[in-house]
Amino acid sequence: MIAPSAPQKGEHVTEQPQTGNTISNGSSTAPNRIDKLAIVVVTFKRQELLAKLFDSFCGLTRAPWRIVIVDNENSEQTRQMVEDLGRRTDELWGVEGDAADTEGGTARVVYAPQSDNLGGAGGFSAGVKRAYELGAQWFWVMDDDVMVAPEAIERLEPWTHTHRVVQGSRYDYDGGPFYWQYHFIVPLGIPNPIAPAAFDESGFRAMNTMCFEGGLFARSVVDEIGFPDPRFFIYWDDTVYGYLASKVTESIVVSDIILQRSRDIPNWDIAGVRQLNGTSDMNRYHIMRNRGYMMQYFRLHGDYNRFLFGLGTAATFAKEVIRLIAVDRKFKTGMSALFRGMRDARKIYRDKTWEPMPPLK
Repeated sequence: MIAPSAPQKGEHVTEQPQTGNTISNGSSTAPNRIDKLAIVVVTFKRQELLAKLFDSFCGLTRAPWRIVIVDNENSEQTRQMVEDLGRRTDELWGVEGDAADTEGGTARVVYAPQSDNLGGAGGFSAGVKRAYELGAQWFWVMDDDVMVAPEAIERLEPWTHTHRVVQGSRYDYDGGPFYWQYHFIVPLGIPNPIAPAAFDESGFRAMNTMCFEGGLFARSVVDEIGFPDPRFFIYWDDTVYGYLASKVTESIVVSDIILQRSRDIPNWDIAGVRQLNGTSDMNRYHIMRNRGYMMQYFRLHGDYNRFLFGLGTAATFAKEVIRLIAVDRKFKTGMSALFRGMRDARKIYRDKTWEPMPPLK
C-alpha cells in the first residue's frame, strides 16, 4: 500500500468540510463525495499483484460505491479473492443506505468473469459497461499492477466539480515520479515526447488523451462517446478513448498522486525523468496494428492527414526498433511482430464496413 505522504510540490490537495454521509475504515471518517464512484479493474493471471491492489483498496479513507473486477482469466482463485475483498470491505465500510444499484443489488464488490481473454481493451469495455448498467456515475479505471493511495478519492474529488475527465499522477515502482505523456500530437498519432513534466500553481494541465491506469471519467462522457472500443485488444485503446473524450469536454491531468505502480518493468531512463519501458512481441504487434483503428477514428472526426499520420507511423516504428535494441533485445521476433502489425493495420484502415463505437445517448 502507498504510505500517506505530504503533498508533493505543485500537488493540489483540498480539504473538504466533514459533513454529510460518512464512512469509516477504522482510522478516519469522511464524506464520500464522488457520486456513485465505481472502480473498474481488469486482471489476467496476476493474482499476486491483484492481492496488493486489494490490500490498498482496504486502506482507502473514502469508500467507492462499487468495485468491479473484470477477470479475463475466469479463475477460481481470483473469484475467491474477490469474495474475500467483499467481506473485508463490508467490515470496513458496511453497506450505505443508498447503495442499491439499478438491479437492486447492494454488494460493493462485483465480480465480472469473462468467458474469453478480452485483453485490456475488451476488459475495460466490459467493466465500464457493467458499472454503467449498475448505475455508476463515475468510472475510475485501473490495471491490476498498481496500488491506490489512501487519500486518492479525496484528491480526485475536488476536480470532479469542474471537469468530467481527470487523470491523476502516479509513482513508479521504485517510488519515484512516473512521467506520462499527457499530450497527444493528433496529426502524427503519437504522444508528445517533450510535453513539460512540471505543473504550475494550478496543479493541472489540459490533456487530449487518457490512460486506463487511473483515469477517472463521468457517466455523461460515456453517454456521448460510448464504451471503450474492445477491438483494440491491447494498446492505444485508452489513448483513443481520451482523444474522443477531449472532443466533448475539457480533460485534465492533475499533480495529485493517486497510484503507485507495483510491477517492476525493465526500462531505459532518458534524462532522469522519461523512460522507455520494455514490452512484449504481442504488445509490439498491437502497437502497429491498432494504428489502423486510430486512423479510422481520426478520419471520422476530420483529423486524419495521410502524410502526417504516415510520419507518425514511421516514428512509432523507429521507437519500437530502439526499444528492441536498448531494452528488450529480441530483435528477430520483435521485428516480425512489428511488420505483421503494420500489415494488419492496412487491412483495418481499408475496411469500408468499419463503424465506431456508438454513443449511448
